[in-house]
Parts: sequence; structure tokens; C-alpha cells
Amino acid sequence: MTGAPVEAVEYQEIQYDVADPIATITLDRPQFLNAWTNRMGAEVKHALARAENDPAVVAIILTGAGRGFCAGADLKNLQAISDGERDAGVPADLDADPGDPSMGESFRGTYTYLASIRKPIIAAINGPCAGMAVPISLFCDMRFASDRATFTTAFSRRGLIAEWGVSWILPRLVGPAHAMDLMLSARKFDAAEAERLGVVNRVLPHDELIPFVQQYTRDIAENCSPASMSIMKRQIYQHLSAELGDAHENSVQLMLDSFGRPDFKEGVQSFLEKRPPRFQRV
Repeated sequence: MTGAPVEAVEYQEIQYDVADPIATITLDRPQFLNAWTNRMGAEVKHALARAENDPAVVAIILTGAGRGFCAGADLKNLQAISDGERDAGVPADLDADPGDPSMGESFRGTYTYLASIRKPIIAAINGPCAGMAVPISLFCDMRFASDRATFTTAFSRRGLIAEWGVSWILPRLVGPAHAMDLMLSARKFDAAEAERLGVVNRVLPHDELIPFVQQYTRDIAENCSPASMSIMKRQIYQHLSAELGDAHENSVQLMLDSFGRPDFKEGVQSFLEKRPPRFQRV
């Protein structure tokens, strides 16, 4: 599934590091709590395309530099929009189109495309996560948070609405009543409540967050089939809005297809031989 390598460029607002089998994308405007800009969005998308097409990468971590994950949209951008100014657009050298087109247009939107990336994306939420950072993190496949992290959707307090697909993904994670609370009130909530509601998978002591996420990512990279993880990711997102019967039939066909792939043979053989599996990279 890995395509042609994506040309490296010099990033200004993120850091991009690869240490086989992990690519780490770090939002890097710590003096502004990593507030999101159009350039940052383009750089993240370009870096995800690089990671997706790099055979040294099995999974991707998204985190923030300094004391925050992301404070949401940069206020200067919001002021420009309110003043009627237009976006300058994406620099040509950052143009990229990562993700699996077979996921369909629903998962190819401005930030919903994260769900179509063929490799697992894990958000390591190291501090405040606000505004548009909430839907961006929710369209990552898993979220682990520091006990110092805080969250707020913020939209209703800025005269905005539920942006970037959050009205679709948040109720599916926490249920409609909790989603109504978090979106209508835009109140701040802490990491413990985020874990209790299901916004994040787990909360870790702050200094243990990144080591834990790195170890978790290495574990799945070393022991799980990249092809299987890619297919299961697609199943989970597509089946969220599918009829049960359709999802079942699709799963049966995918199961039958998996019997013919080398990863199935390797998975069984490695178990019988009591050794780590050696799955093919995708």
C-alpha cells in the first residue's frame, strides 16, 4: 500500500521525526500554545503523507511542543476572517493528498481525512486542547492524555458552531447528551473527565505520557499486522454509519480475503513457533 516517497520540505510550524517504526509529528508554536494556522495544517498534512508512504513507519504520533497540545485556531487568523480577509492558500511545496480514496468523500474532508490515513494515528495530548484541536484530535484513531491536559470545544463562546465534523464524531464517542453538554456550554473539562466520558482512551502522569505512547506504538508495530490494522481502521470508520447487515457481510468478505494474505500464514506460524511475528510493512 505504500506509495511513492513524498519529498521532504523544511517545516516552519511542526517538527517531523522518524525513528523506525514511529513517525512523530509535533505541533511547534509553543509560544502560542501551538495555535493552529493554515500553514500548520498544510505542514501536518504533508508530514502525514510522508509517514504514510514511508516503509520505516508503522504508526504515527501527533503531539504538541511545550506545555500545550493545541489552543485551537490562531486568534490572528480568526481576526482576519472576521475582517473579511481571504486565506493566502497552501504553499505549492506543501501540497499533498494523503489517505485512502476508497474511504469515500466523507473521510476526505479538511480534517476528517485523518481517518483515511492507512496507518494508525495516536494523539498524545500533553496539555490544553481547545477549539478546532478537539475535532482534529478526535479524528486521530486513539488519544492518550497527560493529567495536565484540559479540553474545551470553545465554539459557542466565539459565536461559532460545531466545526470540522465534531458534531459527527463526538456523539459517537461520548453519546449525544454528553456531546450536547460539551458543545453547547463549551465549558472547560479536565483529563480525568475526558477519560470518564470516553474523549480519551487513558490518562497518564504528565512525565509518563510520551514514553507510554511510544512504547504502546512500538508494541503494536512489532506485534500486529500493518495490513490488518489498516483494514480494521477502515472497517471501524465506515461501519459507524453502515447497517449491521452490510457491515457483517463486508467483514465476512474481508475475513475470507485475509486467509489468502501472507500475514495470516505468518501470524499462525509465529504463534505456533512461539516467536515474534515478522509481518510485511505496508
